[in-house]
Amino acid sequence: MAKEKLVTIKQSNLTNNCPECFNQDLKLSFFQKHRYGKLSHRTTNEVTHQLVCNTCGSTIYPVKWTDDIERTFKYYQKMVVPEKSSLQFTSLFWILILLLIVALSAGIYFLIAEKITV
Repeated sequence: MAKEKLVTIKQSNLTNNCPECFNQDLKLSFFQKHRYGKLSHRTTNEVTHQLVCNTCGSTIYPVKWTDDIERTFKYYQKMVVPEKSSLQFTSLFWILILLLIVALSAGIYFLIAEKITV
């Protein structure tokens, strides 16, 4: 089963007011999802975000955003450049492929050798 990990792309401190405690100490983080399995590592296109107040520790969801927070979020969202989606195979995958090729070639060799001797 593949494990999913959110890798931080960009973090920014905002000076907008928190809708909960009205302090100006917010942190905006952008994450990109990576999936790690036994045979492959996949980087996806999926980018998520999280806005947290450093003073009260609450996560601020888009429902509670003010217009100022919305404008600032759109600005930082344009600046985020995620990695390209990619697929990398692990060494276990390549070892299994190599063993499969060796097994098939040995099977074909023994079939041909058996027909020649008969």
